[in-house]
Amino acid sequence: MRPMLATSTTVVPEGDSWVHEVKWDGMRVLADVSEGRLRLFSRTERDVTVAFPELAGLGDEYADLLLDGEIVVLDGGVPSFAGMAERFHVADARKARRLAEARPATYMAFDLLRLYGVDLTRRPWTERRATLERLELDGPRWQTPPVFTDGEVLFEATRAQGLEGIVSKRTDSTYRGGVRSPDWLKLPHRATTSVVIGGWRPESTSPSAGRLGAVLVGVPGVEGLHFVGRVGAGLAGRAGLALLERLRPLEAPGAPFAEEVPVEDAVDAVWVRPVLVADVESLGFSSGGRLRQPSWKGVRDDHTPHDHAPHDMSPDDVAPGER
Repeated sequence: MRPMLATSTTVVPEGDSWVHEVKWDGMRVLADVSEGRLRLFSRTERDVTVAFPELAGLGDEYADLLLDGEIVVLDGGVPSFAGMAERFHVADARKARRLAEARPATYMAFDLLRLYGVDLTRRPWTERRATLERLELDGPRWQTPPVFTDGEVLFEATRAQGLEGIVSKRTDSTYRGGVRSPDWLKLPHRATTSVVIGGWRPESTSPSAGRLGAVLVGVPGVEGLHFVGRVGAGLAGRAGLALLERLRPLEAPGAPFAEEVPVEDAVDAVWVRPVLVADVESLGFSSGGRLRQPSWKGVRDDHTPHDHAPHDMSPDDVAPGER
């Protein structure tokens, strides 16, 4: 099963039919416990259990359940996306243990989809939530965060605390796996957009050195990958070096974008196969469809370009590619 997805909104919904939660800046994961064994699946249904050994004890809580939640690495009580980014693709158990000891992750469980073999997805959110709370999941590395009735207050509180934003949910909503539903609405403080990398440019000060200066990115559309700009902020130092190691094996003879990339962006570009998805923060899109003041967050190994193709988007999304 794939998780249910939220639709973007620009306002906090009001009324008794809505509840509100913190939007966690981490990795969406379904936690499946069966016969006492825990398995963790990303939103692309990839088994990532080995990457998070610190969550193994969750399998001892109950013999059979399926949870939806977010794995986060907390830094001073605030999720660190950079801290999570290095955990996404870890497949070596020893490396995973070292990372878990240095910067342990926490599982934020916010929905319950199955308990002791009973499918709960067709039951309303209120019933699923009440059952989840009765489980009292409060371990060393997992918890059930609270929900709130006043969305405006929570939105301002998350802004003050440096959190990503909020998610609002209809209290009567069923769980529709793999569907981007208007029953769940997401409102971040600064737009996070999932983009596909189609090329990179060397640093302008020393292009011959081959150091990464910016990436050229796009969002999938019905006509192909649409160019939305270049991202350089946040790619200095180790982040740029690590990304370049992943881009070099993907080099391609031509640009993967549906339209011609402007000369000022394409100069000295090295094109790559469009297979890596990354998150960037921005002030939204310009009238010309370009990202405004984008900054790099990190590669999303739990996403694929297919996840952001038009069939996976709702017409209510404020911009293509937003997750």
